[in-house]
Amino acid sequence: MSLPNLNHQQNTKTIQDLANLYEKGHLNLEPGFQRQSVWKEKDRAKLMDSVIRNYPLPAIFLYCNRRDGDVVYDVIDGKQRIESFLMFMGLKQGRYETKTQLPGEDEVQWISWNQLKKWKQQSIVTGYKLPVIEVDGEFGEIVEVFVRINSTGKALTGQEKRHAKYYKSAFLKEAARLAGKFERYFLEMGVMGASHISRMKHVELICELMLSIHKGDPINKKTALNKIMADSGVDMRQVNRGARLTISALNRVRRMFPKLKTTRFVKVTDFYTLTTLIAKFEEEGLILADRNRNRLAWDILSVFSNKVDELREKLKKAQNLGTEQDLYRQYLLTVTQATDEVNQRRLRESIVRSLLESLFAKKDAQRGFSDAQRRILWNTSADCRCQNPKCRKRLAWEDFTIDHIDPYSKGGRSRLENAALMCRSCNSSKGKK
Repeated sequence: MSLPNLNHQQNTKTIQDLANLYEKGHLNLEPGFQRQSVWKEKDRAKLMDSVIRNYPLPAIFLYCNRRDGDVVYDVIDGKQRIESFLMFMGLKQGRYETKTQLPGEDEVQWISWNQLKKWKQQSIVTGYKLPVIEVDGEFGEIVEVFVRINSTGKALTGQEKRHAKYYKSAFLKEAARLAGKFERYFLEMGVMGASHISRMKHVELICELMLSIHKGDPINKKTALNKIMADSGVDMRQVNRGARLTISALNRVRRMFPKLKTTRFVKVTDFYTLTTLIAKFEEEGLILADRNRNRLAWDILSVFSNKVDELREKLKKAQNLGTEQDLYRQYLLTVTQATDEVNQRRLRESIVRSLLESLFAKKDAQRGFSDAQRRILWNTSADCRCQNPKCRKRLAWEDFTIDHIDPYSKGGRSRLENAALMCRSCNSSKGKK
């Protein structure tokens, strides 16, 4: 491996220097490899307290490059510190105060930027000098600098590292779009908290679901995601297919199990398994044909969840377990040991399948009615009118449709005993009713 061709030099910049660069558009806080902000207001207030008290701060790393003839600095490290300065000064949305002690004062008090300006002491902030390290080199090396620097403190999550390295990936961009669509659902169900969302864990989950559902098999997360994101020639048709199937699966889980947050299946590991299994059911033409079966599926899932959690507590207390609890023990092992390994994921999926599959009906392989069935139904109908009681329009051979009395989408068969003549308008408006 060749040594990196990096150059770097150290100097200082005041907070006013950074503010000036930002206002002129020469300071980029959001280069593609950057992660989302994870600081809370208390973190920012503590930083400003350090500035006002003149405590030293760590160096800020900037990537110096040229765009359209101007020098522009991409922030490699120090984004949230610079954001905090700008917010305090009102140059960026999110203004706040800090509890601190001004030089020469004995009293600790809440201080805002407007108060500093009123007292003509804003130079305490604007004149504060920060060590700055300017880095120059190949873009890939700059990303590596970002990853290395952010491996301490609030270290980068696996997905944040992938985002930094592969943020131009079409697959990743589509996953991020889907993650935004389902962010509220994940929060409401308790699949993730706000802190997980801020660390891009919802994007990681969507990436896993998209790839697993498209392949029709569980994946080894780290290996598979890195591989597809590094592939600049990824087939967009496959990406779009994975996105469509994932949206369908998530919406189906949402409809089938509206109280999912009361079970362990909102844990990311379990949620992944449930969603990929429901996607497989859909691909296999398996459906819950009525509300009673849906209710029974929920009851089974809920009881199973409780039993697994009860078993966990018994194991903690070293209580004896009966052989009737082997299934729960087997499942528990898959969520506590090497949960990302393909074999564990397959085993977990097979257990949940064994619980639910028998409740699902299989759609008829024949989607529509054949020409022969159309002729038989037409010739054996005493009254060739639309069977919608509110319509009763007289039909002609050239213009009629056959309706599934029990909808095909709910398991209705394409059989003559499940067929009714109907005009096109009524058939279209009926939908799944």
